[in-house]
Amino acid sequence: MKCFALLLALAACLWGGGDPPLNRLVFGGDVMLGRYVYLQAQSRNDPTWPFREVAAILRDADIAFANLESPFAPNPPYFEDRMVFRAHPSMVEGLKFAGIDIVSTANNHVRDAGPPGIVFTLETLAKNGIAAVGAALRPEDAHKGVVLQSKGVRFGFLAYTYDQRNGNHPDDDPRVAMVNEAAVARDVKDLRGRCDVVIVSMHAGYEYHARPNRRQISFARAAIDAGASIVVGHHPHVVQPVEEFKGGLIFYSLGNLVFDQPPKKGVRQRAIAEVVFSGTRITGHKLY
Repeated sequence: MKCFALLLALAACLWGGGDPPLNRLVFGGDVMLGRYVYLQAQSRNDPTWPFREVAAILRDADIAFANLESPFAPNPPYFEDRMVFRAHPSMVEGLKFAGIDIVSTANNHVRDAGPPGIVFTLETLAKNGIAAVGAALRPEDAHKGVVLQSKGVRFGFLAYTYDQRNGNHPDDDPRVAMVNEAAVARDVKDLRGRCDVVIVSMHAGYEYHARPNRRQISFARAAIDAGASIVVGHHPHVVQPVEEFKGGLIFYSLGNLVFDQPPKKGVRQRAIAEVVFSGTRITGHKLY
């Protein structure tokens, strides 16, 4: 009984004597700001246009996250009729308008803007107050993660991709974190020493498949086993199941948030995930 009273007193000290703070985090899927999305925004003279219908959900969150599928490019072309995505730097205004606080830059299109693309993308995001995780200016920082604080709770983010070459590069760039179970276990444990809650972004899976593959499942569960609270997935471009695993949540794929893919193979179905925390404890979640 005395031990229980001591724990209650300690909790009261940590949270200022009141109830633990409530934080609402929202997660979006793939955001591609080049190609036809850019042309449509240009025709309207409005780089915020792609986010108009979802901004209210994202803006209302304490922390909003998405996967940035298109690097910002310092020079054209900004439209290519192939699987290379390059975004005009003005399109960052859409991310700001939507209230997105942090993006993953670890995905198979991270190097689509060529050698300067990673640096230019990270600099553009930083200048606009948006954190980035999964790719870094230096190789030694790719697995370091990013910590954002909200109402006294430190939320740590990590991000990984199954591929970064997109068929255009002969080898990997060490500035981009790759999907690897041993690496995520090590990184989560390290990040937990610097934050209260760990969230892992996973860019993996078969495109247009409604179920996660073995690699997704193995990697996501390894992250939870290591101490992550949430794994949020993207890349399949369709919505995949949510799994509750050992007290954590795995969103295997949220589909697209902003994209120009035609209405086929389920790509019109997409979701925004909401997770509510009381202090460091998950108290609820839902999909929009």
